[in-house]
Amino acid sequence: MSLSQPEAFARIRLLRSPRIGPVSYAQLLARFGTAVEALEALPDLGKKGGSTYRPAPLGKVEREVEEVRRAGAKYLFHDQPDYPALLAEIGGAPPIITYRGDLSLASKPCVAMVGARNASAAAVKLARDFAQGLAAEGFTVVSGLARGIDGACHEGSFPRTIGVIASGIDIAYPPQHTDLQERIAGEGLLIAEQPPGTEPRGSHFPSRNRIIAGLAGGTLVVEAAVKSGSLITARLAGEAGREVMAIPGSPLEARSHGCNHLIREGAVLVQAPEDVAELMRGFDGQPRSTFREASQNYDYAPEDFAEAEPADIASLLTTAPVAVDELIRQSGAGAAAVQLALLELEIAGRLERHAAGRVSLK
Repeated sequence: MSLSQPEAFARIRLLRSPRIGPVSYAQLLARFGTAVEALEALPDLGKKGGSTYRPAPLGKVEREVEEVRRAGAKYLFHDQPDYPALLAEIGGAPPIITYRGDLSLASKPCVAMVGARNASAAAVKLARDFAQGLAAEGFTVVSGLARGIDGACHEGSFPRTIGVIASGIDIAYPPQHTDLQERIAGEGLLIAEQPPGTEPRGSHFPSRNRIIAGLAGGTLVVEAAVKSGSLITARLAGEAGREVMAIPGSPLEARSHGCNHLIREGAVLVQAPEDVAELMRGFDGQPRSTFREASQNYDYAPEDFAEAEPADIASLLTTAPVAVDELIRQSGAGAAAVQLALLELEIAGRLERHAAGRVSLK
């Protein structure tokens, strides 16, 4: 798909506008057809939701485009042919990403590998060896450029590796991985969802993790504690209907408890790169792992959404999260009408979206 320059610019501006996330972005495009028309409609939608609304300033977006160009990066939009097919399947997939490097790596069979930042020396070596073995088997290894396991996975799989970062494409994090990040951008593929110049914040890492899980047919956890970002990535992979794998460890080692927990809850136990390769080659969309069933997010037809009138559902909402399909049942309105009402509330700053398709008032 070839986007006109005005539409591409409008899409960037739309996504950078206040309170516009992947879900509301997709709904606005479904409703209005183009980002140009959606931007024109935003103030009126905000007014209907009970608030004054201003889209992102033109100058701010112009500076961003220049910064992306200066960083040697490019934009990729959700409906362009090169957008990774598996990533497009997940709920709330990033509508726009920036990247440096070989984008074709994302269209090859991918395995995500994640694990502890404060990993043991043995686990770091194991991660490097697994990544090297998977790359030799023809897989692209996806990870998050963190210290410990992530870094070892990238190093072992060069040049068949994808680094997904929680910062802007021009920000190296952690600082000790500056050279590694530059090498990934030069020899592999570097992907960012955040605008250039954005320093990583805590809320960015779960968003980054969903991209890591979304790019791959399966996620392998090498070593991790029970409460860790690695298990968030595994959960997201499970919810997306992807394979979840883990390497077992000693029950005496706290850093192994996360992997052992995953296996107990249904992740597939693997002990060699060949185990992973066999699982992934036989993957047909029905994972052997039973760790977390896919979440049931209510879907809607874009053509229905375009014709809908908003439902009156504000009175059904409280600060307690509730599933959108529950709102549809209780209101008696159509799915698209409920989604449009939620969109107006979100643009007005009155709605908060939660995991698994739930919403609440702020």
